[in-house]
Amino acid sequence: MEKIQLHSDNAPAAVGPYSQGIRWGNLLFLSGQLGLDPVQKKMVEGGVEAQTRQIFKNIAAVLATVDAELDNIVKATVFLKDMGDFKTVNTIYETMFKKPFPARSAFAVKQLPLDADVEIEVIVGIG
Repeated sequence: MEKIQLHSDNAPAAVGPYSQGIRWGNLLFLSGQLGLDPVQKKMVEGGVEAQTRQIFKNIAAVLATVDAELDNIVKATVFLKDMGDFKTVNTIYETMFKKPFPARSAFAVKQLPLDADVEIEVIVGIG
């Protein structure tokens, strides 16, 4: 199978040597997204809540390049700067999906790129 790079101008450009996402067969592997506004090229204001909402906009933009949606996500990994933000992120996360929810892991980490409060990466299945 061939690796196909995914790219959307409606999501932040990669800030390093990686792709926004890779398609491999019927699977999509999206790099971790931060709460970056793709137009302003800076972190959205409003803390973890605003960052989480922007992350899902960014993920949706990359998925749109292959006509996929958030409901195609089968696995998510959430990285939090502060586990005290878990409830806030979880509340927003729950509104982004229909049941059955994707499998998920969540971790507290010491620091995230650009001093973000949250980062989310996903694996997606498409038909």
